[in-house]
Amino acid sequence: MQFTDAVTVAGMRRRDDGYLVADARIARTGIQNYLGWEVGKPDMAEVRVYRPGSEVFSEDTLKSAAHRPVTNDHPDEQVTSKNWKEYAVGQTGDEVTGEGIFIRVPLMVSDEKTILAIEGGKQELSAGYTCDLDFTGGTTPAGEAYDAIQKNIRLNHVAIVQQGRAGKQVRIGDASAWGVAPITNDQKPEKEKIMTLKTVTVDGIPVEVTDQGATVIGTLQSRLADANTRLADAEKAHQVALAAKDAEIAKKDAEIDATKAKVLSDADLDKRVQARADLITVAKAIAKDVKTEGLTDAAIRKAAVVAKLGDEAVKDKAEAYIDARFDILAEDAKKVADPFRTIVQNGIQTSDGVTNSNDAYAAMLARDAAAWQGKKENA
Repeated sequence: MQFTDAVTVAGMRRRDDGYLVADARIARTGIQNYLGWEVGKPDMAEVRVYRPGSEVFSEDTLKSAAHRPVTNDHPDEQVTSKNWKEYAVGQTGDEVTGEGIFIRVPLMVSDEKTILAIEGGKQELSAGYTCDLDFTGGTTPAGEAYDAIQKNIRLNHVAIVQQGRAGKQVRIGDASAWGVAPITNDQKPEKEKIMTLKTVTVDGIPVEVTDQGATVIGTLQSRLADANTRLADAEKAHQVALAAKDAEIAKKDAEIDATKAKVLSDADLDKRVQARADLITVAKAIAKDVKTEGLTDAAIRKAAVVAKLGDEAVKDKAEAYIDARFDILAEDAKKVADPFRTIVQNGIQTSDGVTNSNDAYAAMLARDAAAWQGKKENA
């Protein structure tokens, strides 16, 4: 993680060439408070970060403070050889020492605009550094509680700022001016925290960000994934609902088609009425008193057979059998109902039971002749 810390510029002087030189405190040990989002803990309002002397004054940390670029305010990125010309307004020396709870280092500012800002009161320093942040809580030897510890502190640059986190004692100036006792072997300076960069992938593009940035991006990606899942679920539910609606419409259409199929045209209706009337007429011819009201065609045929032959004629019989018996009875009834056909087939019966077709014909002629004569006489 990338961190900054602040002290104040004091005890400085200009050289003959106009450069400003000073002996400055650039970092200190102890506890400093950070907002949770600054250290990758957005769920915490504030994080108490402990910088023990053993870390601040370690050999590697002190070496990292030598020959560091001095900047006017913090840049948005670490200072490297690629952007040094853009950001650097000076640099630190190599005589880095621990003083009390501070790291002390000589520095030189070579940019006139920045020198004028320092002389105008912009005199606090803020060290830009990286470190490992161990979120293991505890209590300092002085009894102060903390939430995390900085380890492996490495300085990247020293920025001149209006107000730094470490306070006004971290500034350009002399040690005697602050009355701070020299550091002892038991009091080692604490390191500033290294904010290591992480690589995250956004839309297939790898991006280097801080821990905080990685946390924010991860949270946003998680929310986006949840939103996409909810959208997919909603689309699935929508498709299911559409399919159900389509099935319901298809069912209704089928019912409408079936209803239409049952509706008869006028011609078909006439045929059905005539066929029904003919069936009833035949049934009445078979059995004069048969009841047909409210019965189906099949029931009428069965009723006629029962009325003519009795229940035993249709008991346990299939409908096809009953229909056949009905047809036979209908033929018999037709023969009885057509006397002319009977005469043609059987001839005229005499009183003695003998059929004489010629005599019947002669009698018919005589009758017709007499009828004609009778009319003439009356006329």
